[in-house]
Amino acid sequence: MFKSVFKTVTFKQSQITILGTIINGGLGAIFYILMARFLGPSDFGLFTISIAALTLIADSVDFGSNTGLVKYVSGSLAEDKDQASKFLKLSLEFKILISIIVLIFGFFLSPWISIYIFNKEELTGPLRLVMLGVGSALLFSFGTASLQAFQKYFTWSLINVLTNFLRLIFIFILFNFGSLTLNNSLLTYILLPFFGFSLSLLFLPTIKIFKVKNETSIAGKLFKYNFWVGTFTIIAALSSRLDTFITARLLSTSEVGIYGVANQMVQVIPQLIGALGIVAAPKFSSFQNNKDMLIYFKKFQLFILGLSILVLAVIPVAIFLIPQFFGMEYIEAINPFIVLFLAMTVFLIAVPIHNSIIFYFGRPDIFVWISLGHLIIVAFLGYYLINNFGLMGAAYTVLVGTIFNFISPLIWFLVKIKKSTK
Repeated sequence: MFKSVFKTVTFKQSQITILGTIINGGLGAIFYILMARFLGPSDFGLFTISIAALTLIADSVDFGSNTGLVKYVSGSLAEDKDQASKFLKLSLEFKILISIIVLIFGFFLSPWISIYIFNKEELTGPLRLVMLGVGSALLFSFGTASLQAFQKYFTWSLINVLTNFLRLIFIFILFNFGSLTLNNSLLTYILLPFFGFSLSLLFLPTIKIFKVKNETSIAGKLFKYNFWVGTFTIIAALSSRLDTFITARLLSTSEVGIYGVANQMVQVIPQLIGALGIVAAPKFSSFQNNKDMLIYFKKFQLFILGLSILVLAVIPVAIFLIPQFFGMEYIEAINPFIVLFLAMTVFLIAVPIHNSIIFYFGRPDIFVWISLGHLIIVAFLGYYLINNFGLMGAAYTVLVGTIFNFISPLIWFLVKIKKSTK
């Protein structure tokens, strides 16, 4: 069994994406370490809230188009390349239109959001920059999702790594010139994905994408699938960041900064999950029967379990490194980090279940209800725990939420398989 796992194409492709993710995660970690040290807990707290808002808005307004893009482009390449180009062009046009709308409305709504949602008037300027960043995030995700659909995993890794590397270079330049401020840090974070998007176009059939006609003819097919994925994505995006938003509302910016350090230290695992999903999604989409799917599923799950054990071994090292890298100002981040790391490991173990339900069974609607349950848990339990236990309350909320997100789809999967084998 173990030999067959290591011989699979998925394992070999996973090596590429995992290596790229490790490098990318390392560069991202260095970026956030520098931000935390250079900005201090208070400004880093504002930076953390801004990035959480950016990713929430981008994930929500994208409405699951990346998942639909991967599904239909990868499925059309072998039989109808013109149709694949139509899906790509329509997705790009959708992202550009949404980016413009968010920038216009977001600019005027930022003061209201900063005061009435976050209770922090000083967030108005950063939130206006966030609205520009939504566009960069959407376009960057178009490039990376398209590369995923074409199964160009090395290029996908290269663009992600290069974008994060350039962020670091610009941060060092700003620091050396004494110009590293909260707003300049956000601009650096926001503008580099535009470069990554432009670079990705060099590795895609860009001319063919721009020349293809009548792309709106497949709009119904794409957006019908995207409806459930998009609804799930919006709910999941909100519930996955609600701990940060409730923390921002109830606690000081310095406490948000400390929690931001703990949260960023575990972000390598969601990045790892994304890398694994990039390989797994086209595979699960290609299976025609339960037998073939289950053979792949078991090998993939075994691989994930082994990876999870290796991941847990990182905890003692990370505990030692937090005060060394971030400084003693962030020593309180250690305990929340441990709980958050355990939560993300549960999330990692759930990857095969989630991918099989979405891409093989074609039931993204299942996750709409699961995400809704998760949102309710995080909202009510999170408010109570954060109000009473501060930073640890936020971490416990995330752990309970990820356990729910693992057990619920697992039950559905087992029932579905049992019914199909009768």
